[in-house]
Amino acid sequence: MSKPDYVYVTYIETTAEKLWHALTSSDFTERFWFGYRVTSDWKVGSPYHFTKDGRRSVQGEVLIAEPPNRLAYSWDVVKEGVEREQVSRVTFEVEPHGGVVKLTVTHDNLGPKTLRDISGGWPMVVASLKSFLETGRELPAELLTSGAKESCNA
Repeated sequence: MSKPDYVYVTYIETTAEKLWHALTSSDFTERFWFGYRVTSDWKVGSPYHFTKDGRRSVQGEVLIAEPPNRLAYSWDVVKEGVEREQVSRVTFEVEPHGGVVKLTVTHDNLGPKTLRDISGGWPMVVASLKSFLETGRELPAELLTSGAKESCNA
């Protein structure tokens, strides 16, 4: 088995069901993902896409949907003005861990630009998700530099 290109692990004081809902709900992603809305029916083989201000930025196909524990989708950056690379894959593993939930985000099959971008983006997105689920408030976008916000790449 090959080593994943990027792995991020955190623990969130929430339930697996609430975390799953946050990851798959347009209204929730728009709040913690700095204005990006995700849309899909979350069935294996279905398309999904992220949009912001009516413009599509990332799209792909749902590869695994096992609520509330595992979600995976292909990741194809289609943002205007951003050079496209190979399609990569994002996997969310959600595991109850005592009174909290362990979230592991694995992003693999990365091209060099996507690896650079998501290495700054995933920590911000996951920190905002964690804050949102634990406090009801996402991280304020104005605390992020414009370059860092772009690295969210959604």
